[in-house]
Amino acid sequence: MAHKILIVDDSPTERFFLADLLVKRGYSVITAENGDEVIEKVRAEKPVLVVLDVVMPGLSGFQVTRSLSRDPATQDIPVILCTSKANETDRIWGLRQGARGYVTKPIKPDELLAKIADLVTPVA
Repeated sequence: MAHKILIVDDSPTERFFLADLLVKRGYSVITAENGDEVIEKVRAEKPVLVVLDVVMPGLSGFQVTRSLSRDPATQDIPVILCTSKANETDRIWGLRQGARGYVTKPIKPDELLAKIADLVTPVA
């Protein structure tokens, strides 16, 4: 069975790009459009990883990451932040909120796939 990854981005283009990339690598993908949907989807779907935009309507990716990493029910689900916020201070802040990875846009597929591979055990 394929690992399920939740992709969260308010841009339909980014969601499609990321979903297409991951499905072609054998992952199962679910998506959300904003931070407010994430907590509910994570609890219902139990993904092995969340790929999360930072700048979105409603809750930001930083707020969602903090919430997931502090909740005993979701703290073991790794979060990779994918964002246009390329400052080192943003990266450090994201990691302090509990993110396990930080990738800047435009996303380099090999970089993202390597980070996912580091955090998710491959399916045999």
